Amino acid sequence: MLSTNPLFEDQAVRTLDHAIHGGADFGECITTMQRVPAGDTAAWAREWTATADRVALLGDDAHARGHRVSAAEGWLRAANYYRTAYCFMYGHPVSADLAAAFDREATTFAKAAAALDPPLAPLEIPYEGTSLAGYFVSGGDGVRPILVCTNGYDSTVHEMYLAFGVAARKRGWHCLLFDGPGKGRALLKQGLFLRPDWENVVRPVIDAVLALPNVDNSRVALSGWSLGGYLALRAATGEPRLAALVADPGLAGLAGGIRKVFASLPADTLANPLAADPALFAPYVAHVESDPAMRWKIVQRAFMVHGVSTLQAYVATARDYDTTSRLGLIRCPTFFACEENDPLAQRPSDPRGPHLPEDTRTLHCGRGCGRSLRDGRALAVPRQDVRLAGRDALHRAAMTGEL
Repeated sequence: MLSTNPLFEDQAVRTLDHAIHGGADFGECITTMQRVPAGDTAAWAREWTATADRVALLGDDAHARGHRVSAAEGWLRAANYYRTAYCFMYGHPVSADLAAAFDREATTFAKAAAALDPPLAPLEIPYEGTSLAGYFVSGGDGVRPILVCTNGYDSTVHEMYLAFGVAARKRGWHCLLFDGPGKGRALLKQGLFLRPDWENVVRPVIDAVLALPNVDNSRVALSGWSLGGYLALRAATGEPRLAALVADPGLAGLAGGIRKVFASLPADTLANPLAADPALFAPYVAHVESDPAMRWKIVQRAFMVHGVSTLQAYVATARDYDTTSRLGLIRCPTFFACEENDPLAQRPSDPRGPHLPEDTRTLHCGRGCGRSLRDGRALAVPRQDVRLAGRDALHRAAMTGEL
């Protein structure tokens, strides 16, 4: 629809997805992609930045004229376009250009956040001697339940507002968005890499949530999308204060996929990849390097997020992302999104799952869209439409497209 290059198409459609909540405009996305030759990453960064600059100026002009709503709308779209502009700059170590591009996204979103009605409240969540960036989205006056959101490999707290915050606010829910290690500011500015034990990330986030005014502490839900499906599951195994959990998708981790992809390697190599002969990994490295989409996903994105520089190191760290043996520790009602044709979704033969207690889970399989519901061409209804009543397992989730 937007590019003949599959990777460009996926990322452009991802950006356009957010039109549903004011984060993109169809015409702006179409005309931008018309200026981007398929596969030309330099043109991609240049043209998306140009569109973001132009739309940000529209926001500035509206603000100067006292048009608060128009200013916020322009800045929201511009922030999303700035995020889009830098996605092909990923790499380890993080470059100065990538860090500067992220700053443009963050600065523009902060202006939008302040102009919204009511404004979003920026947060600095204490975390292991530093802090994590977050936003509190008010669902209205009085004590209300809250949805805490954790993102995937390459999303940011700003994009999560479009995917979660708007929908939560419309439904009268408070929402807390944060960038943990390996995401957004924590990665690109603070050098904090992704970690598998996400309960140790979510615990201080929940501490911060419970210190907020007008939050129903008995109705704190956690939702994770994309790789965040794993992170949310892992967090719930060590965070008993959650009243409900949404995993989109129900991803047990990275370890299982790694074992399948590298099944031809000797068992001792998979057991200790860093000590193995690099020649064993050479065919895999050659395959990854020969495929632009695979190179972007692994060499640029995954290496950056995990803070590694070789395929062997990535395999070694990915093995630690496995929550299968811990799922029985989850004590809150759990909703698995298991969309058809989603390569991340893991469908247990027993829909209830083999590891979770029978009274704490619900499985949903999206049907009829033909693609993952996080894919932009599987548009349906607002992504997070979840109703939680205390610890009742009442989760109504109608998912749309990202991401």
